Amino acid sequence: MTKNGLTYADAGVDIDAGNALIDRIKPAAAATNRPGTMAGLGGFGALFDLKAAGFKDPILVAATDGVGTKLKIAIETGNVDGVGIDLVAMCVNDLICQGAEPLFFLDYFATGKLELDHATAVINGIAAGCERSGCALIGGETAEMPGMYAGGDFDLAGFSVGAMERGAHLPAGVSKGDVLLGLASDGVHSNGYSLVRKIVDLSGLGWDAPCPWGEGTLGQALLTPTKLYVKGAVQAIREGGVLHALAHITGGGLTENLPRALPDGLGAEIDLDAWALPPVFKWLADTGGIATAEMLKTFNSGIGMIAIVPADKVDVATYCFAEDGHEVIQVGRIVDGQGVTYRGTLK
Repeated sequence: MTKNGLTYADAGVDIDAGNALIDRIKPAAAATNRPGTMAGLGGFGALFDLKAAGFKDPILVAATDGVGTKLKIAIETGNVDGVGIDLVAMCVNDLICQGAEPLFFLDYFATGKLELDHATAVINGIAAGCERSGCALIGGETAEMPGMYAGGDFDLAGFSVGAMERGAHLPAGVSKGDVLLGLASDGVHSNGYSLVRKIVDLSGLGWDAPCPWGEGTLGQALLTPTKLYVKGAVQAIREGGVLHALAHITGGGLTENLPRALPDGLGAEIDLDAWALPPVFKWLADTGGIATAEMLKTFNSGIGMIAIVPADKVDVATYCFAEDGHEVIQVGRIVDGQGVTYRGTLK
């Protein structure tokens, strides 16, 4: 009987390319090693030693997320270097809101046809995000699936695990009179891109058009990576008594995310005059005719994280975040009530 001689490569899956990718990304992954890391890439599972990381009675916290349709802009422009940072940020910025220090990260990269240069750029970005947040990249999965993804399409998912000592969880102790410290964002971050893409379509501009509010192209500006708030937050937590809560301002904006950090009976009052709306959001609002309430419920509008701190700890908290390179703005206070109320004008 004659065999047809088909191979896995004939079906569109190149195992050799996958192995080559692992070899390419090993140095970047190794650069993320931290206390507790036990093994490199390539095993059937990844190991992490909590005792070596310095924990005595740890509680584990896990988070998973993706980058959303921001990936479409990266794919269409070929500028994929920053989406790995976005992927890490969307996970670890959530972990720190629970009071957990991110320890390790795993990624899932799926594509129809593995392009080594693109895949290497994406995963090197993931490693860069991990290094900036003190988080070890200890494993992942690269899936080449012909017929599932068209052309150069790919998808990303991230998974991160952090830990805190028992009893150190956040939010805790949020009280009337606490101060809201806003940490500036670096742009749109990784939420609201379905609306962003619709606005760009309405504008008639291409991704390679000059950016209407700054330097470079429109596509490059909209791909600015999500800011990582981890190291400043970890430092503030270690100070003790400085942070009552953190709220990562993602999908749902200030309006939906801040209440997640508030106990029953307390609300947040925000002064919209406390900061200037960054130019990217002004352009989106003007071009799309977006009302203020919709902006505050869809985008971060310039504030990527809110720290809720006691009034007598504002200086310490500000120092911790400023040392990590963040612009810190007092944007409001905790009051009786519920939800978020606004005063002033977003402009």
